[in-house]
Amino acid sequence: MEYFEITLGALLREKAQAQPDHDFLVYADRDLRFTYAEFDRRVDDLARGFLAIGLKRGDHIGIWATNVPDWNTVLFAAARAGMVLVTVNTAYKTHELEYLVQQSDLACLCIIDGWRDSDYVAMVNELIPELKTSPRGGLQSVKFPYLKSLVYIGPEKHRGMYNFSELLLLGQHSSDDLLRAIEAQNETNEVVNMQYTSGTTGFPKGVMLTHRNILNNGFGIGENQRFTEKDIVCLPVPLFHCFGLVLGMMAIITHGATAAMLEWFDPLLVLATIQKAKCTAVYGVPTMFIAELNHPMFKMFDLRSLRTGIMAGSPCPIEAMKQVIEQMYMTEITICYGLTESSPVMTQTRYDDSLEVKVETVGRALPGVEVTIRDPETGEECPVGVHGEFCCRGYNTMKGYYKMEEATRKCIDEKGWLHSGDLGVKDQNGNFRVTGRIKDMIIRGGENIYPKEIEDFLYTMPGIKDVQVVGVASKKYGEEAGAFIILHEDIVMSEEDVRDYCRGRISRFKIPRYIFFVDSFPLTASGKIQKYLLREIGAKKAEELGIET
Repeated sequence: MEYFEITLGALLREKAQAQPDHDFLVYADRDLRFTYAEFDRRVDDLARGFLAIGLKRGDHIGIWATNVPDWNTVLFAAARAGMVLVTVNTAYKTHELEYLVQQSDLACLCIIDGWRDSDYVAMVNELIPELKTSPRGGLQSVKFPYLKSLVYIGPEKHRGMYNFSELLLLGQHSSDDLLRAIEAQNETNEVVNMQYTSGTTGFPKGVMLTHRNILNNGFGIGENQRFTEKDIVCLPVPLFHCFGLVLGMMAIITHGATAAMLEWFDPLLVLATIQKAKCTAVYGVPTMFIAELNHPMFKMFDLRSLRTGIMAGSPCPIEAMKQVIEQMYMTEITICYGLTESSPVMTQTRYDDSLEVKVETVGRALPGVEVTIRDPETGEECPVGVHGEFCCRGYNTMKGYYKMEEATRKCIDEKGWLHSGDLGVKDQNGNFRVTGRIKDMIIRGGENIYPKEIEDFLYTMPGIKDVQVVGVASKKYGEEAGAFIILHEDIVMSEEDVRDYCRGRISRFKIPRYIFFVDSFPLTASGKIQKYLLREIGAKKAEELGIET
């Protein structure tokens, strides 16, 4: 594989010169668009603006925002100025933000008003009381010694903060010399992005990703979708997460394609964007596709421009995949698997894989990435058909966790293998299946139960729309399987109906002891199901119902 040995800033400039009038970013809901050349100039202005307020090469810049139009401007401007963009989960609250700002040594934080029930401006002022009395760019915070500047992404003025218009204006009136000198120093193996692990398990860790990591990963992902400059990719997934930033933006820019953006996920806006922008691809987690397919206005939209896209984040029910292919015309849809630490994709199905491969596996290794299944105890490679831990090695391996050397060593062994913590198996065709997380595996009286196996089976029961299986603590067996089930509308079902369906079809020890009917699953802001919360809910519900645990 030929690698991209270029930085984000340099690649954008290259594309802007090659196709200046080609659309790079489009917001179909407001007729806002930037061509590659227009966006490149805006990035230059902001990069010079960052330097004008005293930020330096190597500084860490945080962004706490939904997919607003200037999210990508901040990303590329920081990269061009030799800085590191630290992405902040939009669902964070004050305690989580405090941890991230301190742990990441942020020099600058860019924010919007807020999202959902979170007022970002109020939360920042609560955390940093000095902001009200500090000159802009001269913040001196006891709690956050590295933090010097706050930037509001918008035209409004807030005490102690620069607004975006001011930075762009400063950049327009600044010399190009310093920026060009910094660009000449930037190297592909330098960290350009830090993303904090979602926190579904453990304390968040800052994953350091380089230009080389994410550009090459994005290129490989786009190749497997047959992207060209003619593709228009609908992105309703968050940019603070690898799904939006790498699978989305890096795949798009490495192929000179167009991003059709949404500020946040809304199934109606996704459908409208696909029709209006004539998108050829759309991304999402399975719950997003299910919401689009089940929207009461779904049939009003013309989706025939679609060809491909990505479904990732969790396994896809086969019926949902069939509907996506048939009703959304996504005959070349692909499935990806990976984790933030692997930049993030290790494996991907190919555009021409069969339906069975797309729903039963996560595809084959990306070019340039070695993927193996290893025994978690011995570290030895498992033969075909034997369960073990997903491990990978290659250009996509993160640089490490920021200021966490011991955690880095636990994740990347002395031979360079990155350990995922996920369980899987490889088949004779080189395709991989995910069977769960090591800590998600249910051990019932010494029997190993793989949650995904039961989930896949329960998806075949008529009336079940979605299901998640977790381990619930049991005094007798250590753990028992608990199934959380979402039903289709107007379906009535009992726990005994589910058990009757299982009897004779799956082993007795795999039949869920606990069955809970729910309306939704707890999700992270990036759409991942928080199984640890389901375990907690399951234990509590079992206790409330008086079920012996």
